[in-house]
Amino acid sequence: MDDSVPVMLIATTDPTSRRILGDELRRRYGADYEVVVCSGHAHGRAVLEGLRRWGRPVALILGCYGPADRGGLDFLRRAYGFHPAAKRAVVVTWGDFASAPTVFRAIAQGYAELLIIRPERPRDEEFHGAITDALDDWHLAQGVGFEAVRLIGDVGDERTHSLRDSLSRNHIPVGFYAVGSETADRTLQGLGLRDPKLPVMVLEFTAPPIVLENPSDLEIAEAMGVTRPPPPDRIFDVVVVGAGPSGLATAVYASSEGLSTMVVEGEAVGGQAGTSSLIRNYPGFSRGVSGAHLAYRSFHQAWTLGTDFLFLRKVNGLEADGDLYAVSISDGSVVRCRTVVVATGVDYRRLDIPQLEALVGRGVFYGATVSEAPSMAGKQVCVVGGGNSAGQAVLHLAKYAKKVTLLVRGRTLSASMSDYLISQLEATRNVAIRCSTAVVGARDRDGFLAAVTVAASGTAGPSSSEEIEAGGLFVLIGSVPRTSWLPGTVERDPAGFLRTGTSRDANGPRSMRAGRPPLALETSMPGIFAIGDVRAGSIKRVATAVGDGATVVSMLHTYLAENPLPQPTPATGEAAPSEEHSGDVRFN
Repeated sequence: MDDSVPVMLIATTDPTSRRILGDELRRRYGADYEVVVCSGHAHGRAVLEGLRRWGRPVALILGCYGPADRGGLDFLRRAYGFHPAAKRAVVVTWGDFASAPTVFRAIAQGYAELLIIRPERPRDEEFHGAITDALDDWHLAQGVGFEAVRLIGDVGDERTHSLRDSLSRNHIPVGFYAVGSETADRTLQGLGLRDPKLPVMVLEFTAPPIVLENPSDLEIAEAMGVTRPPPPDRIFDVVVVGAGPSGLATAVYASSEGLSTMVVEGEAVGGQAGTSSLIRNYPGFSRGVSGAHLAYRSFHQAWTLGTDFLFLRKVNGLEADGDLYAVSISDGSVVRCRTVVVATGVDYRRLDIPQLEALVGRGVFYGATVSEAPSMAGKQVCVVGGGNSAGQAVLHLAKYAKKVTLLVRGRTLSASMSDYLISQLEATRNVAIRCSTAVVGARDRDGFLAAVTVAASGTAGPSSSEEIEAGGLFVLIGSVPRTSWLPGTVERDPAGFLRTGTSRDANGPRSMRAGRPPLALETSMPGIFAIGDVRAGSIKRVATAVGDGATVVSMLHTYLAENPLPQPTPATGEAAPSEEHSGDVRFN
């Protein structure tokens, strides 16, 4: 077949499983994938070695574990070295419960990404659902397929990197071509561009294609045409600032319960969670789910329920407008609303090392592991951080990089990272963990990162430092709340996180209406709520952020019922309106 056609490989000593899996995969996927069935594990390893040598992409590797095949788990573990980017699945037979502990332990140690039950009947859609989810994640990570947007720019340009990351996180298929490459030159020549301002973005899905030279976020948003500012006279029940897990959950529940809802997002849906390559501990997703897919599904759910969105626009300010609030948007528009939910989350803390800041986009990245991982193929890479995001980044980068070193300032990972991630990190052969270690400097080669300088945490000076070769440095540390746009009357804790409910300081700024204690997620300004990571005392987990989003909607109903919109005075001869605003709760 064509060398670009991805391969799905099965290797098992169980002839029944070999027949069933081969037939199922060929019948359903044979038109788009080359399905290779191997009669044993040694045969499978030999084929994988050949596919690697020939440069063939391998999307999925299936091994079996059960009474008829006890070598499948070891095969999957060894398969990682041949094709680390491939999805690996262990197939079991229904009812073989005795094998479950061994299989679960192997998955926790990184032998495979997912567990699949062998189909026992034709058209087993549960089986095929697991297969297609795995293939979808593989394609998303590879960045292959339809190009809705073509981007041309310098490999090391920070703005180009930012656009690549933003487009991929927003689930917009993008093809990137470095300036000077054959495809880039051919594209620019076809567009009649001789000396364009880089980066150049071509919207291939429009007729004719729209060409943007070094566009701003606002120019991109207007060209995309997906979202438009609302009319000036429209009043929303709630404006949600931020489209991370908590903001999207708020939008889903608020819209489904009849509240007119606007979400404003300056970067990409999903927040920091959207950059996670695989979230294994989110309830309901036993096979795990990528942050990008979880975010996109939540966004699509809110959109279909009626939520309005403003993308690639930031909120610049908030002020009272009589009984309403006026939210100032970076495009110059103002959105009026009755309540505001702050779900802006946090930014990764900068290292503030001059040599590193000069190399952002040229080997140094804050987050962005999913979009940049393929470019790390064959390189040595460092990741800075000790939380789940850092652990997930290491595992994803390890599929491409020659070696990944996790640098942790603390003495141990157990206080900040889930146990399942620690187990997988320790079991991954090309991953090293260095605790009590801090980055103190860097060295470049031809303007790109070549090495980082590290030292024991709390020490300094040449005698205590050493250099680690690194073609990439991914920083996922700490959290700086995004609250600078809020007025000073919104109370914060010493770190800048928003205080809510009873956590508010009695001596701090007070603008709460007398006669009512604050609602649990309400800030010091009435009708302004804070949820997710930006809230003081929050637990930094996706599930708790979603829980905040669901919980705050009941408080929105309470506030809106207490503060109804004033009814307009009817003109002479006109009847007064008989219906209340859609945001008020009514019972028939």
